[in-house]
Amino acid sequence: MAVNVPKKQPGKKGGPKQLVKLGLFWAIIIFFGLALYAILNPAKNLEEVNISDVINRANKGEIARLEIQGNDITVTPKGKDAPTQRAVKEAGSIREQGLKEDAPVEVKVVPVSSTDDMLWNLAIMIVPVVIIVAFFMVMMRQAQGQNNQAMGFGKSKAKLYGSDKEKVVFDDIAGNDSAKRDLQEVVDFLKHPKKYQELGAKIPKGVLLVGSPGTGKTMLARAVAGEAEVPFFSISGSEFVEMFVGVGASRVRDLFTKAKKNAPCIIFIDEIDAVGRKRGSGMGGGHDEREQTLNQILVEMDGFDGNANVIVLAATNRADVLDPALLRPGRFDRRVNIMLPERRDREAILKVHFKNKPTDDTVNIDKLAAKTAGSSGADLANMANEAAIIAARNGRKKITNDDLTEAFEKVAIGPERKTKVMNEKERELTAYHEAGHAIVGHVLPDSDPVHKVTIIPRGGTGGVTWFLPPEDRSYTNVYEFKDILARAMGGRIAEKLIYGDDGITTGAGSDLRKATEIARDMVIEQGMGNKLRDQVFHEDNGGLMFDKMTRDRPYSDGTAELIDQEVAAFVNEAKERAELVLKANKKSLDELAKALLEQETLEEAEVDEILKDAVLPKEAKLHP
Repeated sequence: MAVNVPKKQPGKKGGPKQLVKLGLFWAIIIFFGLALYAILNPAKNLEEVNISDVINRANKGEIARLEIQGNDITVTPKGKDAPTQRAVKEAGSIREQGLKEDAPVEVKVVPVSSTDDMLWNLAIMIVPVVIIVAFFMVMMRQAQGQNNQAMGFGKSKAKLYGSDKEKVVFDDIAGNDSAKRDLQEVVDFLKHPKKYQELGAKIPKGVLLVGSPGTGKTMLARAVAGEAEVPFFSISGSEFVEMFVGVGASRVRDLFTKAKKNAPCIIFIDEIDAVGRKRGSGMGGGHDEREQTLNQILVEMDGFDGNANVIVLAATNRADVLDPALLRPGRFDRRVNIMLPERRDREAILKVHFKNKPTDDTVNIDKLAAKTAGSSGADLANMANEAAIIAARNGRKKITNDDLTEAFEKVAIGPERKTKVMNEKERELTAYHEAGHAIVGHVLPDSDPVHKVTIIPRGGTGGVTWFLPPEDRSYTNVYEFKDILARAMGGRIAEKLIYGDDGITTGAGSDLRKATEIARDMVIEQGMGNKLRDQVFHEDNGGLMFDKMTRDRPYSDGTAELIDQEVAAFVNEAKERAELVLKANKKSLDELAKALLEQETLEEAEVDEILKDAVLPKEAKLHP
């Protein structure tokens, strides 16, 4: 997959010129420091001796030369290896201090240089000034940087793409053919706007990409810009909102101003629900920052000129919480649904992700695509990456089918936790629990076939019974829902049959919770109840907590009681069917549990062989 690199924006600090200036500044400071040190420390490397000792040695003839400059005396002893020394005399002549007239020593008087005094005076005046100036320069630069940050606080943080050498185009994205066709119209308008304008047509100003997480909404938006070869401004909805009211609105204005200057172009707002939620919740009053930002987006989109050639793309997986003003004609009046990939699309996506990964002959991409129903493009990419990691960890040069299977199971149901220690009683209980799920799901006519059964803990579960649909489905009927409920109850009923009412454990907690959720969804969302058939009581769970506190339920207390009765009826029916199936197949239950205790994991073919004699009781059938 092509990866675009953002073009570096001009005017940013930290370049080579800035480094040269900084180096020159510190070089000047160091130079003046060294000069001051040399002035204040003349001849500090000479050994200093007492003046009386120097006079005695000179009278004895041990010193060859005395060089006098003011009160400083440079002493040169006789001998080649004798080091030069330094002494300080009192005011007056050195003869007056004891040096004899006939002493065998050369005495040279050097007049005091006025240069040293001048340098000293200059150093006293210049060095402090340089230090003070340098200090104020640093402070001013810091203040200027903070001022620039303050001035740029309301500027847009959108990243500009469009000058990249490698662009993402539709051919780089596998699957999503219907979404590509919908977006091709946007590309054609950006390439040939006059063709539409001559006929009086107006291209949609906003296109909303709606889909589950990981379905490729952002990549499709990038592909639109790549196909149209126009600049692409990308920003997240959360980047608009700050603590201070009005900053988000300022950033929106700045973003749209930049976009108009670069027209034709695309503005892409990712996760627009961060700022586009319904207004009027009552929280924050009229000065709520999020609402101010949303209002500015609405104004900017509705204020476009007909020839602006600026199109706004936005992505979200929560279109139900967006403000209606965003979705009206003139704003985001086009909606492109990005669906989960079908089998053919999943195969194409997997081939893209395995394109640069070495695989052996055992890898079957088509078989993996068949097993991954309901997976998004991001899930499939993760599976391919996990397979490569597993192969590398095992020291292989190529990815095998075993690596691919392990990666699929790791992503779908969680990694194995072989380090978790279970005693024999817990292992046996887990084996009967998972066997109960497997038998009920195996014999019921509208249940998906058993793919794998294991008592090895995976993810947060003690064991897993995995059912996979043989093909992709768009709808689920009431019989399929009831079979799902029955097999979910199979684990708890198996515990009850083997260990009695007092032997049931918390192992079925997640199964019971899932069964209750499915039964409730059947009643209030799908209209499948017996007493409340064809009636839907939708509950909006996407609002704020304040909304939920102030909003009435869409049904009365009497209806709520009926809903609870319907949910209980579905769960009880599932429990009774699971119990009928397991009592009729007690022998198969024992055999399957024994096989799980011996092998820990059973594949589909092994489960089918053990359960070949399992039967469906007439009482457990729902329809002929």
